[in-house]
Amino acid sequence: MFKKIRYVLIPFSLLYGGIIKIRNLLFDKNILRSAKFDFPLICVGNLAVGGTGKTPMVEYIIKLLQDKYEVATLSRGYKRKTKGFFIANDKTTSEDIGDEPMQMHNKFPDVTVAVAEERVMGIPQLLYEKPSTQIIILDDAFQHREVRAGLNILLTDSKNLYSQDFLLPAGNLRDVKSSSGRADIIIVTKCEPGITDKEKQDIIQQLNPLNSQKIYFTAIEYKSLFHLFSQKKYQLDHSCSALLVTGIANPEPVKDVFKNFVSGYQILNFRDHHNFSLEDIKQIKDEFSKIENDNKIIVTTEKDAVRLIKFEKELGNLPIYVLPISHHFLFDEALKFEKDILAFINSFDESK
Repeated sequence: MFKKIRYVLIPFSLLYGGIIKIRNLLFDKNILRSAKFDFPLICVGNLAVGGTGKTPMVEYIIKLLQDKYEVATLSRGYKRKTKGFFIANDKTTSEDIGDEPMQMHNKFPDVTVAVAEERVMGIPQLLYEKPSTQIIILDDAFQHREVRAGLNILLTDSKNLYSQDFLLPAGNLRDVKSSSGRADIIIVTKCEPGITDKEKQDIIQQLNPLNSQKIYFTAIEYKSLFHLFSQKKYQLDHSCSALLVTGIANPEPVKDVFKNFVSGYQILNFRDHHNFSLEDIKQIKDEFSKIENDNKIIVTTEKDAVRLIKFEKELGNLPIYVLPISHHFLFDEALKFEKDILAFINSFDESK
């Protein structure tokens, strides 16, 4: 049924694709202008809607650079309630800057985390307010062609490669496949840890990259659970039952983890970027109480945690834990990727 609906939507996708192609052509011909800054800008993005692991990749790069450089991130701040340019501070909430920026602010309090609808305006404002900044990572800005980043990193889900996808609304692509040619680095995410060389080559063949483009492969690496409020670590065991509470685009990878590590689980799935209410909290508590196992916990994602943390009064006495994730580079290529990032920064410094 769902596939039939998508077939019906193909004419709308063709219309959407025509509009995107015209827009890209106007940028390519410099009729619409892209601003280029005399400053190291690293863009992390994708062509599709939904989760490809952009935020964990931004965090990976932050960890790589934060001890050597003054790093800042600039995001749109999707679904925030503020407008214009905003820099996170000690009193900031997810409503001020959005889920992903708040997640990064919590994990890296010494890193400048800023949001702005228009990055072309946000970059000079950030540099004015934080003049010691040496590198800006643009989160989810691959389609934002008003800014020309020095290094473009494009992510694609191994289970839904952009080369095999279709434009919205029939598919999940928000940009045409040919836009992948603007990427300097392509990262295939959410791979199976045991992916073979043959499978790797098959994917490369499907993506058909330019000779100048580098391709890397990563798997999701799950870290230790920690309590939402006390931060205390928790070790899963097979006798445990879990209620998974998610408000993300694709909860399937999280479900796959718990299939192997707990005796049973239930999932309470909300819309992506869902703003939790007291009614939702009551539903979570009710569903949790129905689980007939004394050894039971509630598990949520890092992105959802920033929207649940305001309910400490309602949830503080419950065993509610957060599941952190990160990228793990496959085929022993983590060091190679890190060298690419540092080479970009060093070459920028040498050109001055």
